[in-house]
Amino acid sequence: MYKVNFTFAKNGMMRFISHLDLMRAFTRALRRAGFPLKMTQGFNPHPKFSIKRALKLGIESDHEEATVTLTEPVDPKEFTRRLQEQLPEGIQIKAAYV
Repeated sequence: MYKVNFTFAKNGMMRFISHLDLMRAFTRALRRAGFPLKMTQGFNPHPKFSIKRALKLGIESDHEEATVTLTEPVDPKEFTRRLQEQLPEGIQIKAAYV
């Protein structure tokens, strides 16, 4: 198991999406980017992914933190590049580290 912590910004029109929609956007982007995601066990498995704080609707932020668990190591710069390509306008990945 490899945990990748990353910071991101949520600005512009993306400030109007809810926390659950933001989680769904990241989950879909991680899958489209082709990362080896660690999945939860159980009836409805989903990627092990969490955002530290839930922002209120309509709030912008330049420094939010999130963590994703992978089954294989990925270079942080490669992680940042591949994930940013899959995210919508208004969400920017600032940095990633293992």
